[in-house]
Amino acid sequence: MKDKCLVVSVMFMLALTVIFLSGCAQPVTLGGILQSQQEGIWVTGTGKVAVVPDIANISLGIESQEASVAAAQAKASEVMNQVMGALTASGVAKKDIQTQHFSIQQVTRWDDEKKQQIVIGYRVSNIVMAKIREIDKAGGDLTRINSIYFSVDDPSAYHEEARKKAMEQAEATAKQLANLGGVDLGKPTYISESTFAPPTIRATVEAAPAPMPTPISPGEMEISLNIQVIYAIAK
Repeated sequence: MKDKCLVVSVMFMLALTVIFLSGCAQPVTLGGILQSQQEGIWVTGTGKVAVVPDIANISLGIESQEASVAAAQAKASEVMNQVMGALTASGVAKKDIQTQHFSIQQVTRWDDEKKQQIVIGYRVSNIVMAKIREIDKAGGDLTRINSIYFSVDDPSAYHEEARKKAMEQAEATAKQLANLGGVDLGKPTYISESTFAPPTIRATVEAAPAPMPTPISPGEMEISLNIQVIYAIAK
Protein backbone atom coordinates (compact mmCIF):
# COMPACT_ATOMS: atom_id res chain seq x y z
CA MET A 1 0.00 0.00 0.00
CA LYS A 2 2.87 2.34 0.85
CA ASP A 3 4.47 1.58 -2.51
CA LYS A 4 1.29 2.56 -4.36
CA CYS A 5 1.06 5.82 -2.43
CA LEU A 6 4.69 6.57 -3.24
CA VAL A 7 4.10 6.03 -6.97
CA VAL A 8 1.06 8.30 -6.96
CA SER A 9 3.01 11.03 -5.13
CA VAL A 10 5.86 10.88 -7.63
CA MET A 11 3.50 11.09 -10.63
CA PHE A 12 1.72 14.06 -9.01
CA MET A 13 5.03 15.91 -8.51
CA LEU A 14 6.06 15.23 -12.13
CA ALA A 15 2.76 16.60 -13.39
CA LEU A 16 3.24 19.80 -11.36
CA THR A 17 6.78 20.17 -12.74
CA VAL A 18 5.57 19.88 -16.36
CA ILE A 19 2.83 22.46 -15.75
CA PHE A 20 5.33 24.85 -14.13
CA LEU A 21 7.86 24.51 -16.95
CA SER A 22 5.16 25.00 -19.59
CA GLY A 23 4.08 28.21 -17.94
CA CYS A 24 7.66 29.54 -17.92
CA ALA A 25 8.50 28.58 -21.51
CA GLN A 26 9.49 31.41 -23.82
CA PRO A 27 8.34 31.78 -27.47
CA VAL A 28 10.64 30.10 -29.98
CA THR A 29 12.80 32.49 -31.98
CA LEU A 30 13.86 32.12 -35.60
CA GLY A 31 16.31 34.38 -37.41
CA GLY A 32 16.32 36.91 -34.56
CA ILE A 33 12.55 37.58 -34.56
CA LEU A 34 9.76 35.97 -32.57
CA GLN A 35 7.60 33.59 -34.53
CA SER A 36 4.62 35.00 -32.66
CA GLN A 37 5.54 38.63 -33.44
CA GLN A 38 2.59 40.52 -34.91
CA GLU A 39 3.68 44.13 -34.40
CA GLY A 40 5.58 46.27 -36.85
CA ILE A 41 5.47 47.07 -40.55
CA TRP A 42 6.68 44.26 -42.82
CA VAL A 43 7.89 45.30 -46.27
CA THR A 44 9.96 43.92 -49.15
CA GLY A 45 12.23 45.89 -51.45
CA THR A 46 13.66 44.77 -54.79
CA GLY A 47 16.82 46.10 -56.37
CA LYS A 48 17.69 45.46 -60.02
CA VAL A 49 20.80 46.40 -61.97
CA ALA A 50 21.34 45.94 -65.72
CA VAL A 51 24.82 44.57 -66.40
CA VAL A 52 26.82 44.04 -69.57
CA PRO A 53 28.60 40.67 -69.26
CA ASP A 54 32.37 40.84 -69.34
CA ILE A 55 33.14 37.13 -69.68
CA ALA A 56 32.28 34.57 -72.35
CA ASN A 57 32.37 30.96 -71.15
CA ILE A 58 32.70 28.45 -73.95
CA SER A 59 32.26 24.70 -73.81
CA LEU A 60 34.05 22.61 -76.40
CA GLY A 61 35.14 19.02 -76.65
CA ILE A 62 36.60 16.22 -78.72
CA GLU A 63 35.65 12.59 -79.25
CA SER A 64 37.86 9.78 -80.50
CA GLN A 65 36.95 6.18 -81.28
CA GLU A 66 39.52 3.47 -81.97
CA ALA A 67 39.84 -0.30 -81.69
CA SER A 68 41.78 -0.13 -78.39
CA VAL A 69 41.73 2.10 -75.33
CA ALA A 70 45.34 3.10 -75.86
CA ALA A 71 44.75 4.14 -79.47
CA ALA A 72 41.59 6.09 -78.58
CA GLN A 73 43.37 7.90 -75.74
CA ALA A 74 46.35 8.74 -77.92
CA LYS A 75 44.14 10.20 -80.65
CA ALA A 76 42.03 12.13 -78.15
CA SER A 77 45.15 13.54 -76.50
CA GLU A 78 46.55 14.66 -79.85
CA VAL A 79 43.34 16.47 -80.85
CA MET A 80 42.83 18.06 -77.42
CA ASN A 81 46.39 19.40 -77.49
CA GLN A 82 45.49 21.10 -80.76
CA VAL A 83 42.36 22.58 -79.16
CA MET A 84 44.32 23.83 -76.13
CA GLY A 85 46.91 25.33 -78.44
CA ALA A 86 44.23 27.19 -80.40
CA LEU A 87 42.74 28.57 -77.18
CA THR A 88 46.03 29.79 -75.73
CA ALA A 89 47.02 31.23 -79.12
CA SER A 90 43.78 33.24 -79.01
CA GLY A 91 44.79 34.77 -75.67
CA VAL A 92 43.00 32.42 -73.24
CA ALA A 93 45.05 31.90 -70.07
CA LYS A 94 45.73 28.31 -68.98
CA LYS A 95 44.15 29.04 -65.58
CA ASP A 96 40.89 29.84 -67.40
CA ILE A 97 40.69 26.43 -69.09
CA GLN A 98 39.12 23.65 -67.02
CA THR A 99 38.21 20.05 -67.83
CA GLN A 100 34.47 19.49 -67.42
CA HIS A 101 34.10 15.91 -68.54
CA PHE A 102 36.35 12.99 -69.42
CA SER A 103 35.16 9.46 -70.13
CA ILE A 104 36.17 6.18 -71.77
CA GLN A 105 33.33 3.98 -72.98
CA GLN A 106 33.12 0.64 -74.72
CA VAL A 107 31.49 0.70 -78.13
CA THR A 108 29.46 -2.43 -78.82
CA ARG A 109 27.21 -3.89 -81.46
CA TRP A 110 24.77 -6.80 -81.48
CA ASP A 111 26.04 -10.03 -83.03
CA ASP A 112 23.16 -12.03 -84.47
CA GLU A 113 25.17 -15.24 -84.68
CA LYS A 114 26.47 -15.13 -81.11
CA LYS A 115 23.24 -13.54 -79.83
CA GLN A 116 25.15 -11.07 -77.69
CA GLN A 117 26.81 -7.68 -77.63
CA ILE A 118 30.43 -7.64 -78.76
CA VAL A 119 33.03 -4.92 -78.21
CA ILE A 120 34.09 -3.23 -81.42
CA GLY A 121 36.10 -0.37 -79.98
CA TYR A 122 36.47 2.36 -77.35
CA ARG A 123 35.32 5.97 -77.37
CA VAL A 124 37.17 8.70 -75.46
CA SER A 125 35.35 12.00 -74.78
CA ASN A 126 37.00 15.12 -73.38
CA ILE A 127 35.15 18.41 -72.79
CA VAL A 128 36.69 21.61 -71.44
CA MET A 129 35.28 24.96 -70.35
CA ALA A 130 37.25 28.06 -71.33
CA LYS A 131 36.72 31.50 -69.83
CA ILE A 132 37.37 34.29 -72.32
CA ARG A 133 37.84 37.66 -70.65
CA GLU A 134 37.96 39.59 -73.93
CA ILE A 135 34.57 38.80 -75.44
CA ASP A 136 35.50 40.04 -78.91
CA LYS A 137 37.95 37.11 -79.10
CA ALA A 138 35.09 34.62 -78.78
CA GLY A 139 34.53 34.85 -82.53
CA GLY A 140 36.63 33.56 -85.38
CA ASP A 141 37.96 30.03 -85.11
CA LEU A 142 36.50 29.63 -81.61
CA THR A 143 32.98 29.45 -83.06
CA ARG A 144 33.50 25.71 -83.67
CA ILE A 145 32.35 24.87 -80.15
CA ASN A 146 29.36 23.39 -78.31
CA SER A 147 27.94 26.48 -76.63
CA ILE A 148 28.65 29.94 -75.24
CA TYR A 149 27.22 31.60 -72.14
CA PHE A 150 28.01 35.04 -70.78
CA SER A 151 28.51 36.09 -67.17
CA VAL A 152 30.09 38.72 -64.92
CA ASP A 153 33.48 38.01 -63.38
CA ASP A 154 32.96 40.04 -60.18
CA PRO A 155 29.32 40.97 -59.44
CA SER A 156 29.99 42.35 -55.92
CA ALA A 157 29.80 46.02 -56.98
CA TYR A 158 26.48 45.36 -58.76
CA HIS A 159 25.16 43.60 -55.66
CA GLU A 160 25.95 46.71 -53.59
CA GLU A 161 24.04 48.91 -56.02
CA ALA A 162 21.07 46.53 -56.13
CA ARG A 163 21.10 46.26 -52.32
CA LYS A 164 20.94 50.06 -51.98
CA LYS A 165 18.01 50.26 -54.39
CA ALA A 166 16.16 47.47 -52.57
CA MET A 167 16.61 49.12 -49.18
CA GLU A 168 15.45 52.49 -50.51
CA GLN A 169 12.35 50.90 -51.99
CA ALA A 170 11.58 49.05 -48.75
CA GLU A 171 11.93 52.23 -46.70
CA ALA A 172 9.74 54.23 -49.08
CA THR A 173 7.02 51.58 -48.90
CA ALA A 174 7.22 51.41 -45.10
CA LYS A 175 6.91 55.21 -44.81
CA GLN A 176 3.85 55.21 -47.04
CA LEU A 177 2.22 52.42 -45.05
CA ALA A 178 2.96 54.21 -41.76
CA ASN A 179 1.47 57.41 -43.13
CA LEU A 180 -1.64 55.63 -44.37
CA GLY A 181 -1.98 53.83 -41.05
CA GLY A 182 -1.59 57.01 -39.03
CA VAL A 183 1.46 55.80 -37.12
CA ASP A 184 5.10 56.86 -36.83
CA LEU A 185 7.74 54.67 -38.44
CA GLY A 186 10.41 53.32 -36.11
CA LYS A 187 13.79 51.72 -36.79
CA PRO A 188 14.25 48.38 -38.57
CA THR A 189 14.14 45.41 -36.21
CA TYR A 190 14.86 42.73 -38.81
CA ILE A 191 16.56 42.70 -42.23
CA SER A 192 16.93 39.69 -44.53
CA GLU A 193 18.39 39.50 -48.03
CA SER A 194 17.69 37.07 -50.87
CA THR A 195 20.05 37.20 -53.83
CA PHE A 196 19.02 35.81 -57.19
CA ALA A 197 21.73 34.47 -59.48
CA PRO A 198 21.45 36.24 -62.83
CA PRO A 199 20.35 33.97 -65.65
CA THR A 200 23.20 33.18 -67.97
CA ILE A 201 22.86 34.22 -71.60
CA ARG A 202 23.43 31.07 -73.61
CA ALA A 203 23.96 30.51 -77.31
CA THR A 204 24.54 27.34 -79.24
CA VAL A 205 27.16 27.62 -81.96
CA GLU A 206 27.13 25.31 -84.94
CA ALA A 207 30.41 24.04 -86.33
CA ALA A 208 31.48 26.06 -89.35
CA PRO A 209 32.75 24.31 -92.49
CA ALA A 210 35.68 26.73 -92.57
CA PRO A 211 37.09 29.31 -90.14
CA MET A 212 35.29 32.62 -90.51
CA PRO A 213 34.68 35.60 -88.20
CA THR A 214 31.43 35.45 -86.25
CA PRO A 215 30.09 38.52 -84.42
CA ILE A 216 29.47 37.87 -80.72
CA SER A 217 27.06 40.15 -78.82
CA PRO A 218 26.73 39.53 -75.05
CA GLY A 219 23.76 41.89 -74.67
CA GLU A 220 22.67 42.66 -71.08
CA MET A 221 21.82 40.61 -68.02
CA GLU A 222 20.02 41.58 -64.82
CA ILE A 223 21.28 41.21 -61.25
CA SER A 224 18.43 41.28 -58.76
CA LEU A 225 17.99 40.85 -55.01
CA ASN A 226 15.17 41.18 -52.50
CA ILE A 227 15.35 42.59 -48.98
CA GLN A 228 12.70 41.96 -46.34
CA VAL A 229 12.60 44.55 -43.58
CA ILE A 230 10.48 44.78 -40.44
CA TYR A 231 10.13 48.30 -39.06
CA ALA A 232 9.01 49.01 -35.53
CA ILE A 233 6.06 51.33 -34.94
CA ALA A 234 7.33 54.28 -32.91
CA LYS A 235 5.32 55.10 -29.80
